[in-house]
Amino acid sequence: MTVTYQASILPSWLDPANIISGMGGFALLGICLILFAECALLIGFFLPGDTLLFFAGIFWASGAIATPLVVLLAAMALAAFIGNMVGYWIGYKVGPAVFKRPDAKFLKPEYIQRSEKLFDKYGKPAIVLARFVPVVRTVAPVMAGASKMDRKIYALYSAIGGVAWVVVVTLLGIWLGQVAFIRDHLDLVIVAAVVIVVLFSAAPALMHFVQKRKNRTQTAEPTD
Repeated sequence: MTVTYQASILPSWLDPANIISGMGGFALLGICLILFAECALLIGFFLPGDTLLFFAGIFWASGAIATPLVVLLAAMALAAFIGNMVGYWIGYKVGPAVFKRPDAKFLKPEYIQRSEKLFDKYGKPAIVLARFVPVVRTVAPVMAGASKMDRKIYALYSAIGGVAWVVVVTLLGIWLGQVAFIRDHLDLVIVAAVVIVVLFSAAPALMHFVQKRKNRTQTAEPTD
């Protein structure tokens, strides 16, 4: 069965529908490689992991992907897990040296300190939830490795998060892809989803900025 869905808000070479349909019988391998790259390499932050999983569900439901569902989900979850562990290893090995460079403009030492505080404060749930936030799921493994998070704990909860991410988003694609409104207005749905994710991920930073500005204002006020 031919699938004609297309997320036109993305460049053609990043369009999940184009990626999956263009790879034909190698679609699963291509999906796994992209998921691995997004989770393992900092340069992979722009890759469309969420929409790729969503479209994998749509294509599977349509019959365009003939792989059994259990095999599809297991392969994608394994690729995401291996990607995270490679990202962790990269951060563990080269992170401290890179972040300690005094002339670093983007990879600053305080980023490790913030990551350590984040993982100390939110711990295991942070590893799982990071999977569902674009860019964060690419950066988090490197930061976890650079901050020397316990490898066994990270591996366990990275696996849990990877399975949850793959299963939830793919099954949503299978289910929602059959809804007429969503199928006919997929571009709009993707835009709405991206906006929601961005707002959700930006909310803590915005709250921190507002609180910091408020504290600064209070400090600057003259006392009687």
